[in-house]
Amino acid sequence: MMKSNFSECEQFQMKMLPAVYGVEFVVALVGNMFALWLLVMRERSNWHTGVVLSCNLAISDLLYSLTLPLLIVYYSLGKHWIFGDAVCKIERFLFTCNLYVSIFFIMAISVNRCVALRYPFFTRSHVKPAHAKAVSVIIWIVVGVVSCPVFRYASVCLNEDNNKTQCVSYCDKVPQYEKPHYTYKLFLAVFGCLVPFLVTLCSYCAVISVVWVNTTITTLEKRKVALLVTSVLVLYAISFIPYHVSQIYHLYLRINDPKKSVCWVYNMYQVSKGLATLNMCIHPILYMAVFDSIRVACCGRSSEDRVRVVLRK
Repeated sequence: MMKSNFSECEQFQMKMLPAVYGVEFVVALVGNMFALWLLVMRERSNWHTGVVLSCNLAISDLLYSLTLPLLIVYYSLGKHWIFGDAVCKIERFLFTCNLYVSIFFIMAISVNRCVALRYPFFTRSHVKPAHAKAVSVIIWIVVGVVSCPVFRYASVCLNEDNNKTQCVSYCDKVPQYEKPHYTYKLFLAVFGCLVPFLVTLCSYCAVISVVWVNTTITTLEKRKVALLVTSVLVLYAISFIPYHVSQIYHLYLRINDPKKSVCWVYNMYQVSKGLATLNMCIHPILYMAVFDSIRVACCGRSSEDRVRVVLRK
């Protein structure tokens, strides 16, 4: 009976995810290629710290978006993985890297904006693009290291009910991986999501307090801050938090109380997987708050932008 219900849940998954991944692939590919083109062509003379961090974020999104066609084929074939075990591990590793690189770079962008607004003179004198590049390298190394266990757990796994090969985060035919895998995912949820969220939240509280009391901050800067705060809150609300909560709950029930691992829990987890990759589509909105060329290209120049152009001339 449980197998039959699980099969019905998988039908929902196979109908939803190919379409979701297809839309996300197009939007993420176009949006992040456009952002990188603007960074290279329009921002060459203005590579401040926020632009450096945003460039790394766009590169991460672009790399993972190129793997989405593999998932589209996988779910279109009824969860049948035809690309081999090595590619399965690489895809799961790139997903994990992209997710936590996104979270950590958003945290870095938030802290950078907080420091710039609260300590503008210190920022202009001491915070340079070289520091942002060093932070970027550290983020890539840390995320790469904490993502490496994916190579151990992720693998292809034969589904004996339909004789199809699945690409999974861990194969239930290797029961000794069940609890270590859950512990690893719990660690990622705390270290990779909860801690950066708290740092980002504290940064935005400080940013909002500065903007609220400082009358010298321009309207354009206030709009940038509002766009940055809104886009990041949306990311956490619909992408990062639902994915981690539903994943941990699903794995917990699967280990401790399989009878409660009902269809709606599984479906909630599958929906959150589609929402987790949605962050790549929302990041171009965040870039509008960080560098001017993408905001001008998408929304046109404001009166303050026109004044800046005149002053430069």
